[in-house]
Amino acid sequence: MPRIAYVNGRYVNHGEAGVHIEDRGYQFADGVYEVCEVRHGVIVDLTRHLDRLDRSLSEIRIKPPMARAALVQVIREVLRRNRVRNGLFYLQVTRGAARRDHVFPAADTPATLVVTAKSTNPEIIVAKNTNGIKAITLPDNRWERVDVKTVGLLPNVLARQQAKEAGAQEAIYIDRDGMVTEGAATNVWIVDKEGLLVTRPADPGILRGITRTTLMDVADKIGVPIVERRFSREEMLDAREVFVTAATSICFPVVEIDGHTVANGHPGEVSRSIRQAFFDIAEKTAI
Repeated sequence: MPRIAYVNGRYVNHGEAGVHIEDRGYQFADGVYEVCEVRHGVIVDLTRHLDRLDRSLSEIRIKPPMARAALVQVIREVLRRNRVRNGLFYLQVTRGAARRDHVFPAADTPATLVVTAKSTNPEIIVAKNTNGIKAITLPDNRWERVDVKTVGLLPNVLARQQAKEAGAQEAIYIDRDGMVTEGAATNVWIVDKEGLLVTRPADPGILRGITRTTLMDVADKIGVPIVERRFSREEMLDAREVFVTAATSICFPVVEIDGHTVANGHPGEVSRSIRQAFFDIAEKTAI
């Protein structure tokens, strides 16, 4: 069955989908995006993802391309047409297509909206949860507004590629003070020596992950104490557990960082407990 994409009011074959060559997302990375998990035929944490989309659009002054209710219907239709029960949808909004100029185009320039969806293999997620993943650390070289989920991801791309070439699956950024910020596509958590679950505060230095937010609800429900504070690379290497969170992976345990084995080299109990409880507590929206 061919994949179907939504592009500016039309449902088209994925292989034939496209936008204008002067779309500002293509030329300036002038746009924002969201990725949302679909699991067992429902959308996970849709409201929080759309709330963050609204915030991102507001921060870079792009008018929403349509009302939220209409957007939800488009998302559902794309998922239905692609028969996705376990997978994800990707949504991108740019400032639209206009003659190339750094300043904003005319106010009546319509935003570009693209929605795609695909199924994923749950066995890959299970394997990473069972065995854990490896990570490397890198200096954080991104722009200061990483709290806005823009499509300008070149530093993240280069970081993930460097991780891959090192035999790892994630790159963890370290700021100028030697403190952990976040992963190239994840938020980072540790279980410290006192058994507390620790993550960096959601200041402008990191993206306020939706999975990160829901995970706090989960931890509260199952009785895992959380502290929001900065922590160093050295504390991370010495932690009882390290794991990373993202919408499409929920909670991946990290068992090796920069060649250093984390704890006993196996996934820990805290990440396992959170992962097992996550879906029951997260918001679920029918397709």
